[in-house]
Amino acid sequence: MKSDRPSTISQTLLDILACPACRGKIELIEEGQKLVCRGECQRRYPIRDGIPVMLIDEAELPSK
Repeated sequence: MKSDRPSTISQTLLDILACPACRGKIELIEEGQKLVCRGECQRRYPIRDGIPVMLIDEAELPSK
């Protein structure tokens, strides 16, 4: 079930989250409701019902 609610992820949480694949910094992309790794892998993690899904298998790989 997807929610169209705006994300309520705090900056404090974003500051402590790291990409599980490469340990890179995470940035919130408001338009797409995703968390994007700014490290090596550039994976995109979904946010479902306001909860970040930080599973490598659930992440989208960057387009080449």
